Amino acid sequence: MRKIFTFSTVFTFLLMGIASVKAQRNASEDKIKKVLYFNPEVEPDLEEIKEPTNHAFFSAVSDNLSRYKRNKMLRTETQVSFDSVDKQTIVDYCLNNDADFAIVPKVRYFKVGLGKYVFSNQVVVSMKLFDAAGNYITETDYNTYHKNMRLLGSADNSIKIGTNGAIKGILKELRRLKPSTEAGF
Repeated sequence: MRKIFTFSTVFTFLLMGIASVKAQRNASEDKIKKVLYFNPEVEPDLEEIKEPTNHAFFSAVSDNLSRYKRNKMLRTETQVSFDSVDKQTIVDYCLNNDADFAIVPKVRYFKVGLGKYVFSNQVVVSMKLFDAAGNYITETDYNTYHKNMRLLGSADNSIKIGTNGAIKGILKELRRLKPSTEAGF
């Protein structure tokens, strides 16, 4: 009788230990990841198109990230140069905003026609992904003309389509780089 009591006591404590370890592991896997987005660099550099571009870009990002329950979007009103990203700037912004990742975007409008400021509704949305330590992870771009063969439509809609395509491209690259559970950034 004493052996059965000892065995059941040890078995109970063993099960409680396994259950607590499993609960801790699930809590760390289900952690909400915060993604910090900078204002996109807009090319050509005209003040008239920056605000509508920012509005359309962040509208598309918030719509896209609302589908993922484990991600939270953080927005900063600063613009970082897409071609020359300073690692310390990324680290400082991630630290101050408690972000896990940072994305530096760029929206480039196609120039159409002979005039200096004539634009079409086609854009290329590019994004660079960095971790909180400022390390470059991946980069992607989405060309609305070549990928979608869109000829008509508003520039606002093209930016949203390009942003969704670029986010899907980053997620695809993350799955290719890290086939673990972290692929859903």
